[in-house]
Amino acid sequence: AAETRLKGQVASLKNIELPAHSDLEERIVCIGGCIGQHEGEHLIEELPHVSAVFGTFNLSSVPSLLKQAIAGHTAAVEVLDAADEFPTCLPTSREVPWSAWLPISIGCNNFCTYCIVPYVRGREKSRTVEDIIAEARSLVNEGVKEITLLGQNVNSYGRDLYGSPQFGELLKRVSDTGIERLRFATSHPKDLTDEVIALFGELPNLMPALHLPVQSGSNAILHEMNRRYTRERYLELIDKLRLARPDIALSTDVIVGFPGETEQDFLDTYSLIEQVGYHQVFTFLYSPREGTPAAELAPTSTHEEIQDRFDRLVELVQQGAFSANQADLGATVPVLIEGTSKRDPSILAGKSPKNQTVHAPLPSRVKLEQLLGTMVPVKIDEARTWYLKGHLV
Repeated sequence: AAETRLKGQVASLKNIELPAHSDLEERIVCIGGCIGQHEGEHLIEELPHVSAVFGTFNLSSVPSLLKQAIAGHTAAVEVLDAADEFPTCLPTSREVPWSAWLPISIGCNNFCTYCIVPYVRGREKSRTVEDIIAEARSLVNEGVKEITLLGQNVNSYGRDLYGSPQFGELLKRVSDTGIERLRFATSHPKDLTDEVIALFGELPNLMPALHLPVQSGSNAILHEMNRRYTRERYLELIDKLRLARPDIALSTDVIVGFPGETEQDFLDTYSLIEQVGYHQVFTFLYSPREGTPAAELAPTSTHEEIQDRFDRLVELVQQGAFSANQADLGATVPVLIEGTSKRDPSILAGKSPKNQTVHAPLPSRVKLEQLLGTMVPVKIDEARTWYLKGHLV
């Protein structure tokens, strides 16, 4: 499980020596987010070298927790039960100056039976439109080229503040700030509206890429997951999206081996993936989360059966990704240059409007620094499973 892997990684940190120039007497190790919210002081009991633990509602307390840990040499733990409003954010330090995440909400009201998020992040709390637009304008003024609006379920944005979802209106207002590229994540299918779908064809800076988690193609499993949509409804949304934006690139999440899943349930998922033709599918073996309703359900398939289904699905996903990328062969697409290939520093790497990774040779007599964070046209010469190859034009 993810929790076990995290604890193993944190445990290994106690053996890492401090740099010679450090002013600290010992290394400071902090754990925060969902696992901090869920386990709190139990983490200190299990990992006594941890310096501070914080939850999902008190990121702004991190500086004081660090000071407390450094001054007292004892673990500082602060976990709040809930947030009454969108929490105060710490100043942001971005990895790159041309791309930014812009949080619009926290928490989740959906209570999918396999998911711990509503229990550790609480109910949905939306940030005000004015606050979001002010930050978006500031980002544009700083030279940011691409903004991704972020929430556990962006489609229900604003329901708590304004009485009804206002995500479509928010998209239009962020689009009007002059940002070159606009994206969002993540969308719950049950809340995806015709208004938002139509914006893919109306807003030129809303990128033709959408992550729409399906989790399963079986109505029986979707019901057990408490997803509150059917296979038929999901496919109807796909048809509407492709009508609004024919070139849209779709990605999704799928869980294999959910309790109760039969071979027929899996085949329903397999056929849906085949029918939609995703650019990317993130596949997961079901892992029970303590405290969720699904964790009480007994598995109905063997580990070998579940692994076999997973392997078959991964093979289909790879075939689908390769096929989807073939559509861009010969096209010239604007690519936001983000750096170079991990394997070859002479090869540029960036993202297309569809969020595909694109590689192209760095032209001679051109320095990488001149291209970082810029949009350059790239003609696609080769389409592979997980990336495109081309040349600058």
